[in-house]
Order: sequence, then C-alpha cells, then structure tokens
Amino acid sequence: MTSSDKSDNDSAASAGPTGIAAQGWATAAADPQYRAAVVDLLGALAYGELAAFERLAEDAKLAPTLADKAELAKMASAEFHHFERLRDRLTEIGEEPTRAMEPFVAALDGFHRQTAPSDWLEGLVKAYVGDSIASDFYREVAARLDSDTRELVLAVLDDTGHAGFAVEKVRAAIDRDPRVGGRLALWARRLMGEALSQSQRVVADRDALSTMLVGGVADGFDLAEVGRMFSRITEAHTKRMAALGLAA
Repeated sequence: MTSSDKSDNDSAASAGPTGIAAQGWATAAADPQYRAAVVDLLGALAYGELAAFERLAEDAKLAPTLADKAELAKMASAEFHHFERLRDRLTEIGEEPTRAMEPFVAALDGFHRQTAPSDWLEGLVKAYVGDSIASDFYREVAARLDSDTRELVLAVLDDTGHAGFAVEKVRAAIDRDPRVGGRLALWARRLMGEALSQSQRVVADRDALSTMLVGGVADGFDLAEVGRMFSRITEAHTKRMAALGLAA
C-alpha cells in the first residue's frame, strides 16, 4: 500500500496513548472482541497487500519503458514483503492467515474489478489515490490499537515509493498533454467514491471492526468521530489530487 500523507490522527495521538492503545498485545488480546477485531484488521490488510502485489505486477506490463517496469516490479516486491509480515503475525498469534483473509476477498476483488485501469496513467493514479485512501483509513484505526499491533500496521503502511513515482509520471504526462488532466481527475474522483464505499461496506459486514470504530473496543471512537475521520480522509485526498496536478 502507498500513502504520501499521514492523517491528522498522528497529532491527536501526540498527547500519549490511553486505554487499549497503551497496552501490549498480550494484555489487550484478553478481550475476545478486541482480538476478533484485530484478526479482522490484519486479515483485511494482508489480503490488501497481496492484491496490491498482484496489481502492481500487472501494471508493470503496461509500463512504457524498461526503467518504469523495473520500478513497479520493485514496488510489487515490497508489497509482498508487507503481506508476509502480516501473514506471519497472524500465524504467530494462533490464527490461520487464509481464514482471516477470506471475509475480505469478495469486497476487495469487487473494488478492483469496478476500477480496472484502462491504461498506464490510470493505473498509477489508482495505486496512488486508492491505496492512499485505504492507508489513511487504517492509520486512523491504528491509533486505537495495542502498541504491538499498531507498530506492525504502521510499518506495513509505509510508502513503497509509489507516491513520488506516480506524481512525477502523472505531472509529466499532463505537461505533455493538458487534456490528460481532465480525464484523470474524473477517474480519481470515481476512485475516491468507490474506495470510501468499499471501506464502509467492509466495516459494516464485520461486527468486531464496526465496534472498534464506533466505540466499545476502540477507546475514543464514537459516531461523530467516525464522521470526522472520513472528513480527514477526504481532506488528505484533496491534497494528493493537488500534488498530482488534478482538480479534486
């Protein structure tokens, strides 16, 4: 996954973690509902990383130059390494990785089918915009996780280099042909809507995750905060669009 901007929750957490966020996994996992939420979260992330690896490998076939192809292959390798870390963590805590990922396959595969890029530039924008929205969402959740799980989640959300690469290539394409900007802006807006809808569907379908977001397990989250969270994600998307040289 990729992300050029971290959500505003980073500053909110600067005062120091409280509740579950101040605990380690061994203590926090004693709550079965919290454990179930973390297993869901790690499963969703693991499948997301595996899907990102597959997509970048496919996008490499559309690359116009060998250098671009090699760059995307390197990013795909980084995504697979992230998947391996999540898979190994699920095994370490006694969960079967495939079983943890399976509930999220249909939603993520559906998103990728509905947003299949038609060319190289659309593929770059999709990885930059779509993956960054997902990363923002998971960063928001990470602020309320136990310290061990939070460290892992933030590590696998590290930018693999796609953000800067996408910005450079998209801006260069717009400089060559300004008409490209309008088409890509429409594409990015569609991605934004689909990504947010997909995130909401995933959460709604998983009781433990939804509880984590609206209260109970996740200290500090309530329905109003969920609304503010999606507002922050939307603001970060607007900044990324500006970085690409596109209208939000």
